[in-house]
Amino acid sequence: MKALLDTAISTKSGFDTLPVRIGAGVIFAAHGAQKLFGWFGGYGLEGTAGWMDSIGLGPGMLMATLAGSAEFFGGLLLILGLLVRPTALVLAFTMAVAIVSVHLSNGLFISNNGYEFGLALLVITLGLAVRGAGSLSADQQLASKL
Repeated sequence: MKALLDTAISTKSGFDTLPVRIGAGVIFAAHGAQKLFGWFGGYGLEGTAGWMDSIGLGPGMLMATLAGSAEFFGGLLLILGLLVRPTALVLAFTMAVAIVSVHLSNGLFISNNGYEFGLALLVITLGLAVRGAGSLSADQQLASKL
């Protein structure tokens, strides 16, 4: 169990990931809050579930809960720098699903509802999964105590 925890919180020192983690974390948390709670002009869980059902991502309520929770709680974890590697993998998977199921057929550019933004978030999360949280993170604090 200790080896699994060591792997989950391992990180390389450095401040390079701090702005990436915080910026991506804010974006993910806000998008998740739109899906789960209807904050920031979102449709909330029921509206998101209905939309997901309408595009064939059913059962809509389950998929909306999973996507919204991954984004909201994953974003908070990125901001804190806690469990960044596994969280980033979950978020990368979430972005891959969004790209393939919603945006890919619209081409690259966001102006056409394309996958440009989702691709940027996918690349960011893959980088964090490889690099870890970096300095000034809960992961680094926990790792130093183990």
